[in-house]
Amino acid sequence: MEWYLPVIWAGLIGTAVAMYVVLDGFDLGIGILFPFAKKEDERDVMMNSVAPFWDGNETWLILGGGGLWVAFPKAYAIIMPAFYLPMIIMLLALVLRGVSFEFRWVAKPNHHWWDIAFAGGSTLAAFSQGVILGGLIQGVNVANGQFAGGAFDWLTPFSILTGLAVVAGYGLLGATWLNMRTSGPVRTLGRRFAPLLLIAVLIGMGIISIWTPLSVERIAERWFSLPNFYFLWPIPAVTLIVAYLILRWLKTGHDALPFLGTIVLFLLGYAGLVISTVPYLVPPHLTFWDTAAAPESQIFLLIGTLFLLPMILGYTIFVYWTFRGRVAPGEGYH
Repeated sequence: MEWYLPVIWAGLIGTAVAMYVVLDGFDLGIGILFPFAKKEDERDVMMNSVAPFWDGNETWLILGGGGLWVAFPKAYAIIMPAFYLPMIIMLLALVLRGVSFEFRWVAKPNHHWWDIAFAGGSTLAAFSQGVILGGLIQGVNVANGQFAGGAFDWLTPFSILTGLAVVAGYGLLGATWLNMRTSGPVRTLGRRFAPLLLIAVLIGMGIISIWTPLSVERIAERWFSLPNFYFLWPIPAVTLIVAYLILRWLKTGHDALPFLGTIVLFLLGYAGLVISTVPYLVPPHLTFWDTAAAPESQIFLLIGTLFLLPMILGYTIFVYWTFRGRVAPGEGYH
């Protein structure tokens, strides 16, 4: 097998996951913050600020999941049964949230239950994604190349912690998005919640960063053995500096910088996870090369992706450029 094909596909899937986390993270964050808006027109502005983007953002989830299915079928066949329940909950929550996005406007003024569905679906989808992440970090039981664990192996205190940390992280992305894209009481809401959520994210990242090497020996060796430590210590240091800058930018009234800083914070956390798990796709048993599809299949699919990826990137840039600027009350996609 050509060694570089699994690496290319791992890079593509990793990029798709990072794009999904950042892009869909902020619109899920709007749903997480939704119950804290007191007035009807404030909730309308919050939904209108993400209405043109939310469905396109989820395209990256399809690319990441579909890429895993076709490029690493053995990993897909193990990861899916290991996380069937949180996966199903996540998908149902995303569907419920998507339906409420459309039906809430049709049901006005009797849309109370659609408001609950939007907030609940957003929060549940974010929590499920965090639980899956935590389960993967802890590792999946594998025997003879197949999933050998139980249906609830993923349900641990660590995965619950990662679920809550992802909810706080998406909430932070949503709060800084509101600070950047809205005005008046909604922007004030974002600026009020952003520092609190940032502290929650830092606490979550700190506990996970201590808990993970203490419970997983290979991760401790990756980070704290020499000379690795000399190269990796700047990551947590830069994370703290970026967090300080986000707080400072919020205090001084910057519009875009807190949101961009939060994206950098997410990418630093993502880099930490990648460093901890590479080259395992099913930690701690199977690597990229162990689970890769036949080279002919990967090349065939790679040719299709070369056409598909620029289209997705182009569409994403076009939509964000078209609907740029602040969302005022009464204005929006709907």
